[in-house]
Amino acid sequence: MRGVRPQPATAAVLLPRVTRRLRRARLHYGHGTDNARDDAAALVWHALRLPLDPGAARLAQPASGAQLAALEALVRRRIRERVPVVYLTRRCWFAGLQMYVDERVLIPRSPLAELIEAGFAPWIDAQRVRRVADLGTGSGCIAIACARALPRARIDAVDISADALAVAQRNIRRHRLKRRVRAVKSDHFSALSGQSYDIIVSNPPYVGRREMSQLPPEYRHEPVMALQAGTDGLGSVRVMLRDAARYLRPAGLLVVEVGATEALVRKRFPGLPFTWLEFSRGGGGVFLLTREQLRAAARKRN
Repeated sequence: MRGVRPQPATAAVLLPRVTRRLRRARLHYGHGTDNARDDAAALVWHALRLPLDPGAARLAQPASGAQLAALEALVRRRIRERVPVVYLTRRCWFAGLQMYVDERVLIPRSPLAELIEAGFAPWIDAQRVRRVADLGTGSGCIAIACARALPRARIDAVDISADALAVAQRNIRRHRLKRRVRAVKSDHFSALSGQSYDIIVSNPPYVGRREMSQLPPEYRHEPVMALQAGTDGLGSVRVMLRDAARYLRPAGLLVVEVGATEALVRKRFPGLPFTWLEFSRGGGGVFLLTREQLRAAARKRN
């Protein structure tokens, strides 16, 4: 009696196998995916060098020995070292745009993508936006997405980290935006003297020291300076709330993501009339303030 011939190792066969392994490992998700199957798909597609929409014929094509070895190495690192999938594949998507990402920068996962895709509507007329600053740009994903959504605008992609700016510049070149997006090394506004913007947008570090110590192992692979901001997580937010008005044009917007620190921001800054944004695709902890609101609050404090 002849034995049963094993199934060819196609993407369709490998995907459920890898998914089961990841589920059994009880990993943490939250770096662009929220479940084991999506992580598995990213690893299989990367190892087998599949396009986003490979078609039935390509999905049925058996993987080579080298591809299977590459996939096994990726899965082991994901499980044993708890490396987020984006750092293993070196790519992710933000606002529909593919980005290169490595351990020098935070993995893009901000709900700000939805607001940017909408051109910051209804809070500002996209047609009148000429200058945007992205503070703490990291990979440059927010700056690049702003350039795509606001075709008349020039963007300053600002970061204190030279390593992060190297990644941002790579993505700027990839998307052929060197004429409209410039990488600026600056600690918040320190190198932006004389500049003014219609929009200042930021996904800054906002994790406190205690919360940082309690994060799942996956977060240990990200730059600490991109996550933690002082003891309470509000170090960077304080600087922006204090100084942003001086760099905003009339009716200009400050838009900042603070994530789970929202309740603390509300408590620490009771005199500010925050507008907290809602997103149809999920996520939150993003506030919006106008230049006029920031100036009025400063006058009351003084």
